[in-house]
This record gives sequence, structure tokens and C-alpha cells, in this order.
Amino acid sequence: MRFDWLLRESGAIAGLFWWHVGLSVVPVVIALLLAIPLGWLAHRSGRLRSAILGAAGLLYTIPSLALFVLLPWVLHTRILDPVNVVVALSVYSLALLVRTVSDGLAAVSPDTLQAATAMGYRPVQRFLWVELPIAVPVIASGLRVALVSNVSVVSVAALVGTPQLGLLFTQGLQLRFVTPLIAGIVLCLLLAIVLDGIVILLERLLTPWQPRRS
Repeated sequence: MRFDWLLRESGAIAGLFWWHVGLSVVPVVIALLLAIPLGWLAHRSGRLRSAILGAAGLLYTIPSLALFVLLPWVLHTRILDPVNVVVALSVYSLALLVRTVSDGLAAVSPDTLQAATAMGYRPVQRFLWVELPIAVPVIASGLRVALVSNVSVVSVAALVGTPQLGLLFTQGLQLRFVTPLIAGIVLCLLLAIVLDGIVILLERLLTPWQPRRS
């Protein structure tokens, strides 16, 4: 382990780290915004539920490297454009979150829905103020999986030259130098732990009625 190399390259490593944060988090935010209406549609329409969830599941089977290479032709972007990575990871995150949102909404008790209706909630109000908040714990579990998966999958984009921590892996392999490899692995692990902790904290803040384990 060459600490002098780490100190000398700390500025460049910090830049790659923040690229990695953005490429991991932004796709999940985009996917969540798309997954909420799609998950609601899958939950409410019995016949379409299998088709929507099946199509979402198929998206996750597309090889990541193939998607990174094909998207520039589809989107008319350059091969190094980070937009390709954002779109690819949004697709994978959406595949995970559509089912999670649907399952979360299905977990809301019919008695709770009837009580909300009896209290005068209109359908949109009932969804926003009753169903969606109650589904938060299930949705948060899906967000945790999507974020941790993205932190790992983003590294593959180093093979097409997109700046992020994966470039430390390719650099280490090309130079047969172990320090960048260790630095990249440690930073990816720390990032996954921090993002997971942030989702847990947000879940607790949004669901104060949930019992807490000591």
C-alpha cells in the first residue's frame, strides 16, 4: 500500500468519488419518480400487474456492459457521456423499484383504506397521505437494494471510460499496482454503507409511528 501515491492523487480520487456518488444516486431518484406511478398502476390493475412486473424484471436481465455500449447509438450521445450511465442505471433501478412500490401498496390494510375513505379522503389524497406513507418501509427496502447495486454496477462503466471510482480498478490492473485497487474497493464499500444508512435514517424520519428496535 503506497500512502504517498494516495496523498499525491487525493484530488483526482476525490473527483472520481463524487462522480461515483452522482452516478449512483441520480438514477435511483429518477427511477423512484417513475416507479411510483407504474407501481400504483401494477397494484391497481390486476390483469396488467403480471405484464408490468414481468417487463420490469426483464429489464434487469440486460447485461450492463452491453447497455453502456448500445445506449450512445440509441440516445445519440458520445460513448464517454455520463448520460449513458445515468439512463442505464435508471433502467436497472426502475426494474427493482416498480415491484417494490407495488408490493408496498399491496401491504396497506383494506381496513385502513376504508377508514381513510370514511374520513373523507379523495382517491388522490388517500394515495398521497395514507397509502404511500404506509408503504414507505417496503419502498425503503427496495431503495437500499437499488443504491447498493448501483454503487457496484457503476464501476463497470470504467470499461467505456466514464469517470468514477471504477477507473481506479482499470488503472491498478493496467499498472499492476495494488494501491488504486484497494482504494477503489474501500471507497465503494464506504459509499454503499453511507447511502444505506441515509435511506434508513430517512425511513425513520418518514415513519415515526413505526416501533423501533432498541
